[in-house]
Formats: sequence, C-alpha cells, structure tokens
Amino acid sequence: MNAPSAEALSIALLIAVLACAVVRPFGLPEAVVAVPAAGLVVVTGAISPEHAWEEAERLGPVVGFLAAVLVLAHFCDVEGLFRACGGWMARWAKNRPGRLLTSVFVLASAITAVLSLDATIVLLTPVVFATAARTGVRPKPHSYACAHLSNTASLLLPVSNLTNLLAFSASGLSFTRFAALMTLPWLVAIGAEYLVFRRFFAADLAAPAPDTPPADPGPGTADAPALPLFALVTVACTLAGFVVASALGIDPAWAALAGALVLSGRALLRRQATPVTVLRATAPGFLAFVLALGVVVRAVVDNGLAEALGRVLPDGTGLAALLGIAALAAVLANLINNLPAVLVLLPLTATAGPGAVLAVLLGVNIGPNLTYAGSLATLLWRRIVHQHERDVGIGEFTRLGLISVPAALIPAVVALWGSLVVLGG
Repeated sequence: MNAPSAEALSIALLIAVLACAVVRPFGLPEAVVAVPAAGLVVVTGAISPEHAWEEAERLGPVVGFLAAVLVLAHFCDVEGLFRACGGWMARWAKNRPGRLLTSVFVLASAITAVLSLDATIVLLTPVVFATAARTGVRPKPHSYACAHLSNTASLLLPVSNLTNLLAFSASGLSFTRFAALMTLPWLVAIGAEYLVFRRFFAADLAAPAPDTPPADPGPGTADAPALPLFALVTVACTLAGFVVASALGIDPAWAALAGALVLSGRALLRRQATPVTVLRATAPGFLAFVLALGVVVRAVVDNGLAEALGRVLPDGTGLAALLGIAALAAVLANLINNLPAVLVLLPLTATAGPGAVLAVLLGVNIGPNLTYAGSLATLLWRRIVHQHERDVGIGEFTRLGLISVPAALIPAVVALWGSLVVLGG
C-alpha cells in the first residue's frame, strides 16, 4: 500500500474505532470494531507486522497491570467499601449540599488515585446518586464531580489511570519519584476544580434539602456500614508493594496481581464469586480494545501523524515548553480521545525527559473534562447517568469544561515545573 493510501486508511479506521467507542451501537463492546480494524491495518500493509507486534509487546504489561487493578477495585466493592463510603458521606453531609460536595471530592480523589478512575466512574457514581437521594440534595454537582475527578484526580500514581501506566513506562521514573513529582500538580488541579464547582453550581448547592430524606434512597447507603478492614489492609499492602517493587526493579504489576489474587481468592472461598466473575472483572473486552487501539494508533503515527506533531511540539522542559506540551496534549485528547493522544505523544516527548512526559499526562488527564469524547471514562459516566434517568446537557458540560480545564491545567503545569525545579527531573 502506498503512503497516502495507508495514511487515509489508518485515519479512517481510527475515526471508526473511536466513533464506535463513543456511540456503542446496539450496546456492542468497543472491541467489536477495534480488533478487526487492527487486523485490517496489518493485512493491508498500513503497518508492518513487526511494528504491530512491537506495539502489542509494549502495551502487554500495561494491560496486565490494568486487569489486576480492575479486579482489585471490583472486589473492594464486593467487600462493601463503596457502601461504607456512601454511609460516611450521608452522615458527614447532614443534608447540606456543600458538605456533600466536599465529601465527594475527598472520596473521589482518593478512590481515583488508589483504585483507578474506573472505580470512581463505575462504583462510586451510583453511590453518589443514592446518597444524594437519601439526603434530598440535588445530585448534579456531585455526579459531575465524579466525572471530572475521574480524570483530574488520576494524576497522582502510575496506577490511577491507563494513561499514567503508559507514561510511567515511558518516563523512566520509579513509582515513588513519579508520585513525588505529581503530588503538587494533583493537589493544585483538584483545588482548582473544587473552586470552579462551588461557583458554577452555586444555585444547586444553595438549594435547601428537605428535613426528612426520601424513604427509599436506593442501594449503597446503609445507615452505618462497617468499614471493610480486610479490603483496606489489602489495598494498603498493595500500595506498599508498588513502592517496594519499584525500588527493587521489579515490575509493580506483580504487586497489583498479588492484591487482586488476595481479594478475589477470599471472595471465591466465601462463595461471593466464581472464576467466571473474576474473569469478567478484568474487563477482557476492554483490554482487547486497548491493545487493538494501540495498533491502529501506531499505524496512524507511522503514516505521518508523528512527523506533523513533531513540527509543532515545543522543545525543552522550561515552563513555556511544558505549558505548550500540556496544551497540545489537551487539544489532541479532545480531538481523538486521551488514550490515542498519549500513545501518539509519548514517543515524541520521551527523549526530552520525564518533565515533558508528565506535561503530556497533565494535558491528557485534565483536558478531557472539556468534551464527552475526551476520555472513555467520561463516556462511561454519561451512560451511568442516563441509567439513573438523569439528563446531561452537552452545553452545560462544555461550559463547565471551558472554565475548569484552563483553571486546573495551567496552575497544575506551573506546579509540575516547580516540582521539577525543586526535586529534579
């Protein structure tokens, strides 16, 4: 296949794969289009089999890590962690919308950072809806917070987001150094989001809640559910395992696998799960989608996108360059989704050092809050909101994003630059 034809085919297939992920016609999984598209770019010669295999090998450990983290999050839910979170939020908020928003920000930030953004979207969002119903407050600010924080609050740890895992692999940083450099940007971005939410949703937060909550609040908000200590200890040990494994030069995925095996093994022994449910918790269809998407994106990169981006990508790791890299990453994330964006940009920035890689991460994690298509997490959140018979206006979502994205992204990049100056890149 000649170069123009290969470029046109790979771009068309990438658009088709992303469109299917956004629309999911007939409820079909994302992999239904992505896997054949990956096969097609190889068969037609748009990408060589060697490059396709190289991309699959690069993504393999990351996908394995993601599978283990998904299992860990699922069985934390089985243990009752998220029901306990709902009970805590209801008690602490005391029917006051502002306090409930604060508690959602705290929990969503912690859960996203430790158990990944998927846990916040899939497991915490329904609990937030149930808690809002129980306390009688308007759910919109709190559900929107889950969507935004699943992206913004995923900056802290390599395990918080699939984009982080990819950046972690490309950065050459240890687990602890990655977390140290991203702590200040993480705090600054969350703080900026909180201030924007308090102002943007001022009317919803000022609306008084009824003195008597509705009688049927829904699942996940028992009056005083006990904290699942076994799950909490397992998660804490898994996080410690990440640090130790990284220090010893061992892939942290082994620590994630150990934590997943402990919680899933306990559930199997207690007959709370079967081998099939454990397998389903890994989301094999989504894992196949990630691998296939990587191959399609590699075909686009090989056929001209890398060269085009290389001409506009800022050089260096000064503050101006980091701002430019993050802005480009944010724009690209909203054009082609944040996962393809990070796959495209990491090879172009890795040679500049970890500062440039982490600037890409800021852009692809905060930037997607601007549009529905910016991240797969936001698309999944929209489906969950619709399941709760709530409407999400694209105009309102975009207006919020136009305020919150620059408000969070710019100071977060400045904080990253400061961390690099103080701690060294």
